[in-house]
Amino acid sequence: MKILVTGGAGYIGSHTCIELIAAGHDVVVVDNLCNASEEALKRVGAICGQDIDFIEADIRDFNALDEVFSNHAVDAVIHFAGLKAVGESTRIPLAYYDNNVNGSRVLLSVMEKHKVNTLVFSSSATVYGDPASVPIREDFPLSATNPYGQTKLVVEQMCRETVAANPDLSIVLLRYFNPVGAHASGQIGEDPKGIPNNLMPFIAQVAVGKREYLSVFGDDYNTPDGTGVRDYIHVVDLAQGHVAAIEKSHGKAGCHTYNLGTGQGYSVLDMVKAFAQASGKEIPYKIVARRPGDIGQCYADPTLAKENLNWAAKKSLQEMVEDTWRWQSNNPQGYSS
Repeated sequence: MKILVTGGAGYIGSHTCIELIAAGHDVVVVDNLCNASEEALKRVGAICGQDIDFIEADIRDFNALDEVFSNHAVDAVIHFAGLKAVGESTRIPLAYYDNNVNGSRVLLSVMEKHKVNTLVFSSSATVYGDPASVPIREDFPLSATNPYGQTKLVVEQMCRETVAANPDLSIVLLRYFNPVGAHASGQIGEDPKGIPNNLMPFIAQVAVGKREYLSVFGDDYNTPDGTGVRDYIHVVDLAQGHVAAIEKSHGKAGCHTYNLGTGQGYSVLDMVKAFAQASGKEIPYKIVARRPGDIGQCYADPTLAKENLNWAAKKSLQEMVEDTWRWQSNNPQGYSS
């Protein structure tokens, strides 16, 4: 298939491009590079032994997207493009609604015009809000504790309603948990612009000497060590989940929802300890106040994805931290190293 990957120069998008090409698909990438680097796609091309077809464009621009679909015989779309930081979303909520909700609306409109009927949407475990229990199943109640999560909820609902109106449309909503790790080559990985919003790149930047210490947001949660517990999934496992979703859903009308996670929760301090062991570096940290919008614990029940997509996460915590360290130590300044 020829697959359009929106946000394909980003962290998860770039790894997914590699897995799509490895599975025999053709890839076209659209990205506005607001939180990504074209260098990532050059490295993807080097890893795969072929140039990546890249168009710099914003998914909110109907005419630009329309031109992409007119010039490429797109069979299906994987939609990553959007803003993704919980904390930032509480400060600039309107930007999140514009990028994430309006951008998705434009994309669906262009797909409809060109009769492209398969979409895999990058959703998030944040749509479960503060869950009453764990592990989290797909049929749990939905809510959001921050604007980022709310935008994912709105786009999910928009997808369900669009499928209800179009009997030919197939949309997969992938609710994934906390992506970490990097490609085993050490050539591509997570390269956040500015101060990292996610735990693993922050730990990695402390280990490489780019930052002085890690801020641990709260140690008074109802968890084994008081710090937040999350389901960390290797980005390559996650990318392979997208390949499974697009292959299983193509031509299969309806709206399908899956958790992508490991089913195992680790605390912030678990991750600090694991990374210190993998890197041989001390990770200084300070306990600070909780962040608005954060919850105590969140990990998946990934059974449905295993049953319906024949997919399960394979990579261990040790591989997650070792691959992150290989990427960060080889690229201390990210793609600008």
